[in-house]
Amino acid sequence: MSCLQTIADYGLRSIGIGERLLPREDFTLCQQFTLIGSGMIWNVYFGLIALLTGFFLATAVALGKASSNPLARKPSEWFIFVFRGSPLFIQFFFAYFAFLSLKSVSPIFDPFTSAWLGAAIVLFLNTAAYSGEIFYGALLSIPKGDTEAADAYGFSGLTKFRKITWPTMLRLAWPAYTNEAIFLFHATTLVYFSGFPAWRQKGDALYYANYFADKTFNPFVPYPILAGYFILVTLVIITVFGLVNRRLNRHLPQGSRGRLKMRMNLIR
Repeated sequence: MSCLQTIADYGLRSIGIGERLLPREDFTLCQQFTLIGSGMIWNVYFGLIALLTGFFLATAVALGKASSNPLARKPSEWFIFVFRGSPLFIQFFFAYFAFLSLKSVSPIFDPFTSAWLGAAIVLFLNTAAYSGEIFYGALLSIPKGDTEAADAYGFSGLTKFRKITWPTMLRLAWPAYTNEAIFLFHATTLVYFSGFPAWRQKGDALYYANYFADKTFNPFVPYPILAGYFILVTLVIITVFGLVNRRLNRHLPQGSRGRLKMRMNLIR
């Protein structure tokens, strides 16, 4: 089988398109690159869904934690504490069995036991908690002079938040938020090894890398391929977030513009 035929057969296998049976023998580099790359579709899906939705919840949580009203502050503080204080791996297990219990009560919860929805919800809540703490710290770091200037110009309420508070918060939080986005995409590898099953062997990139490592008894080929894919995803994130960071700091003098510095989380 040629490499082009392998790509045609297995390139979209992780989403149910193409050859259903996995290769059983004579594993080639092309097969491993193709199937692991196919699984990356799910990793990118989980990361994008959680990042795009979690951003808005994180903003709300940060504002709630910074609020003087205890009805808004306490739920935000506990939300951040619970999801930052417990391991993501355990959150996946707990959510899957919770959704499984709810499924027995009502069939409406059946989709939640599938990874495409249930795991995405867990990642959404987890990244919202971490990002909310990042945004909260940025809110506290907003220069007092900026808010006083806004008051002097007559800005108040939503106008002050939209023109002064929110842009300044994003500018201060963006480097740390970039690191959170990178870690989020790396954390998507936990989905199919935590509780949510791979339906009909349609798993993510780590699922296929583990398959080849088990079949060939050689982990030094599939896992470096997997790492290479994630390095490419990380480079894309750094590039996109770098462009956004430049946009957020466009009003500052060239020498005062903050640059992204990658500080990877060793322990979370």
